[in-house]
Amino acid sequence: MSSEDQSLYIPLGVKPEAEWFPGFGQRQLGQAVIGSLAAALIAVVLWLVWGGVPIAVVVFLIGVSASVMMTTKDRHNLSVLDQITFMIRFLKSQKMYPYRRLDEWPMTKRMT
Repeated sequence: MSSEDQSLYIPLGVKPEAEWFPGFGQRQLGQAVIGSLAAALIAVVLWLVWGGVPIAVVVFLIGVSASVMMTTKDRHNLSVLDQITFMIRFLKSQKMYPYRRLDEWPMTKRMT
């Protein structure tokens, strides 16, 4: 076989999931809905505590837009939520690796 037959073409920018707009697909929609429900809960609590409808509406709208922005992936296929998840995973990971140094070359020290 010639070298032309063995070449492999890997297209750039191909995503494994369908997206409604760049960086936002079915998985991101689920995450945004969960964030929107949390924003709605916070808005309802604020409405019950202070009784101000405008404050509750503004908090809800800011929460919905923030949840969509935090779950939308950029051109490197990372979102703000992914970055926060990676940072938490790194903080929980092991950082100390205790080991005991062994003498690798015992004969060289005797000769010198």
